[in-house]
Amino acid sequence: MAGCFWLVPSIGFVGFILGLILNHFLPLFFNLGPLPKGSFGWPLLGETLSFLKPHPSNSIGAFLHDHCSRYGKVFKTHLFFSPTVVSCDQELNYFILQNEDKLFQCSYPKPIHGILGEVSMLVAVGDTHRRLRNVALSLVATIKSKPEFLGDIERIAVRILDSWKGRQQVMFCAEARKFTFNVIVKQVLGLTPDEPQTTKILEDFLTFMKGLISLPLNVPGTPYARAVKARRRISSTVKAIIEERRRSRRRSSGHGGGKYPNKRSTRSGTNGHDFLEILLGVESLSEDEKVSFVLDSLLGGYETTSVLMAMLVHFLGQSPAALAQLKLEHRTIRSMKGEDELLNWEDYKKMDFTQNVITEALRYGNVVKFVHRKALKDIKFRDYLIPCGWKVLPVLSAVHLDPSLHSDALQFHPWRWETQDQTCKKFTPFGGGSRCCPGSELAKVEVAFFLHHLVQKFRWRTEDGDQPLAHPYVEFQKGLVLKLEQCSI
Repeated sequence: MAGCFWLVPSIGFVGFILGLILNHFLPLFFNLGPLPKGSFGWPLLGETLSFLKPHPSNSIGAFLHDHCSRYGKVFKTHLFFSPTVVSCDQELNYFILQNEDKLFQCSYPKPIHGILGEVSMLVAVGDTHRRLRNVALSLVATIKSKPEFLGDIERIAVRILDSWKGRQQVMFCAEARKFTFNVIVKQVLGLTPDEPQTTKILEDFLTFMKGLISLPLNVPGTPYARAVKARRRISSTVKAIIEERRRSRRRSSGHGGGKYPNKRSTRSGTNGHDFLEILLGVESLSEDEKVSFVLDSLLGGYETTSVLMAMLVHFLGQSPAALAQLKLEHRTIRSMKGEDELLNWEDYKKMDFTQNVITEALRYGNVVKFVHRKALKDIKFRDYLIPCGWKVLPVLSAVHLDPSLHSDALQFHPWRWETQDQTCKKFTPFGGGSRCCPGSELAKVEVAFFLHHLVQKFRWRTEDGDQPLAHPYVEFQKGLVLKLEQCSI
């Protein structure tokens, strides 16, 4: 997703070249300091194709390996039609992430804006982003405080795993996406898997996701054009749900239910504790921002969490010792629960090794390879210059896999986190600073609860040759086929 191609703007080839020179290369004519070493590659395209070439996500890939060897951990290149400084350096990455809207600013390619919408929190900057993020943090905190949140996650996990009984194999990536989608739709919109609206949103959402990682050619019939239309349909569906919820609240208020009814809505599957019910009470957001907020939540809770789950299952299948310790932890927790008793926050807090496993999968597998930023002014860092207007790409995975920062960096070793701080400069799986993912803890809860039941119900083997590939978005080419064997408890 972070690495979508984007096309030359429709201002004409000559105008584009002139703008490129004035906006990006003008600093080169002034003696402000030396630029990082590097090369620009081909005209216009630069080295974009080589940079985006797929490689195992638990490696930095041939492009970064070659450039870091030749130029060092910070180098200049030309990516996404812009001169770019690429950072594989821990200190510079941290400096970039901590100086959002001061020295650097989020700067995703324009087609990402076209498909997500200009009021999306993922692409918004400045005061707009701060306002949206504050609302997101408040909503996440409110959702976490409600007991129904954990129960919904666990019931959906059990339902998915129960559907595996009698099956010899499953396509895990598809199952993980089914789980995360059902969870996020339930939490955000109060919809259950069996409702027609859930199926409709999922169909449009899959179209939307395909376009998000495609060549952004807005011509009828292309994945990008279909995705733009799918986003409009999802927006219309969400607006209809919002309007129906408002009518329900007015009816409830008219019968003494108050402004924030906690009773179940008259519409099947809608709960007073869901994200949307809380969002409706936020007066600082416009209608379009609320709809965009829902779409951002669906996107964030669907793709990245399901990829993390797939990487975990893949890595655990190759680490019998880690899997055995994980099973022991969850069997111990289950032994202290009554039959069919649901998990709670106290149980989650006991999942210490589970947290280490999740953290190590984030470090070793790298759900997010890099993020897009641009320099807001000429910036001197150490002995070199980052010119104003240049794109800056902090590569998170390069720091996670740096052998000078992590012992046995190219090994899946969850035990490292028994003594290593998980909130340090060398570990930034959710970004950092003011753009750090607000829902990261919710994602960890989902994964932990799913693992709790998975490791006790099934044993599995993965097919040889299927591994997480960074495109730079992560996917398993074969969908991560699991050969299943049901555990006898």
